[in-house]
Amino acid sequence: MLPTHHKTATINGQKVFYREAGPSDAPVVLLLHGFPSSSRMFRTLIPALADRYRVIAPDHIGYGQSAMPTVDEFDYTFDHLAAVTAGLLDHLNISSFSIYVHDYGAPIGWRLALNPSYDVTTITSQSGNAYMEGFAQPFWDSLFAYASAPGPDTEPGAREKFKPETTRWQYENGVPDRTLVDPEAWEHDQVLLERPGNDEVQLALFRDYPTNVEGYPELQEYFRTSQVPLLAVWGEGDEIFGPDGARSFARDLPEAEIHLLPAGHFALESQLDTISGYMHGFLGRTLV
Repeated sequence: MLPTHHKTATINGQKVFYREAGPSDAPVVLLLHGFPSSSRMFRTLIPALADRYRVIAPDHIGYGQSAMPTVDEFDYTFDHLAAVTAGLLDHLNISSFSIYVHDYGAPIGWRLALNPSYDVTTITSQSGNAYMEGFAQPFWDSLFAYASAPGPDTEPGAREKFKPETTRWQYENGVPDRTLVDPEAWEHDQVLLERPGNDEVQLALFRDYPTNVEGYPELQEYFRTSQVPLLAVWGEGDEIFGPDGARSFARDLPEAEIHLLPAGHFALESQLDTISGYMHGFLGRTLV
């Protein structure tokens, strides 16, 4: 397997860590991670794709090895996270690329897709939501309650998402064989969640999350008008973004390839070979 390089760049005054592998002249695949993870969630997918593609996986600001300025030093919104990702692409002289989106990576990827400066050639969504049907209950009840009315009555419910048992549950929910999930995955995420001040970072993004939902009509119109090739590889047992979120893509993208896998929210932990196989087939057919 080709080696993965671990790099940093200064974007908009912030240190951005990213993983990169594959030939420099190959089509680019940008991997965008979700909450509460980092580009580490792609540690096995990157070498699986790097034989044919230039793979780039950044850590968002506030996550992984990237900078974690305080909420007073950086305005934690999805617009600003997307702007930093765009800055990294510009730094690397990349304007045309495929995106692979998971969880929080989806609203960041959607903003890039809607940005006329970039050409998003294909989309792969692993629990990267774009429809109201995808929000699984009761997971989202407390988050939307907090986002709509932040305060002492709703904040405890939002803070439940920072607990070690919740982080472990995010990895194990919906997985038929939990022994396939490496416990170091959630333990790594939990250590980073518990950094001083990171709770305020996450609460700020929870409060901003409704802006993603407000953007769904524009995003769905983009799907209809562009007919961008889309592959959904989605855990059928995901109790955060349920399988109806994957099925909904077909409403606007009739040619979308939708595969529901025997997995949960972090499907790569147990379905790497299946997902990388679908991706190689999909990208091989569409990147021509």
